[in-house]
Amino acid sequence: MIEIELDSTDLRAILRTLRAGDRVSLSGPVYTARDAAHKRLFEFLDAGKELPIPIRGKVVYYAGPTPAPPGRPIGSCGPTTSSRMDVFTPRLLELGLAGMIGKGERSREVNEAIKRFGAVYFCALGGAGALISRHVVSAREVAFPDLGCESIKEIILAGLPLTVGTDSLGNSIFKEN
Repeated sequence: MIEIELDSTDLRAILRTLRAGDRVSLSGPVYTARDAAHKRLFEFLDAGKELPIPIRGKVVYYAGPTPAPPGRPIGSCGPTTSSRMDVFTPRLLELGLAGMIGKGERSREVNEAIKRFGAVYFCALGGAGALISRHVVSAREVAFPDLGCESIKEIILAGLPLTVGTDSLGNSIFKEN
């Protein structure tokens, strides 16, 4: 398992060494964002407004975590189907997004954009939201509180096990296997 610290100053260089199918352990900050948050981000971009979160060099997790039970930083935090964000992804990659976490296959256009911009798509295990939440050490809402579970949260991961779904060369586990 390849351990990756998302706060690393050479994150892009590290991501470029990964290959489709590699097992990784991610630690550090990511932003959760699903459909509604992506739509709102694009409203900001289209209006020429500054985004409420940094995109360059960051990782977005396609998840809508449930409220935290007592004593936990977050509730269930499973991945959503990534293809629902495919319409938004190439533009965010162009703005410098380094990676995404989700489940399922991505479109040809997204895989080409991942390759063009040297990003990585990580696959999480679907149906394991409660288990994944055990790898979240903190969570705070950072944008769009009116969206409830779909608000953007910054969560800090500790050793979240993932598989590289599409690497920076455009290779995909969905094409290979």
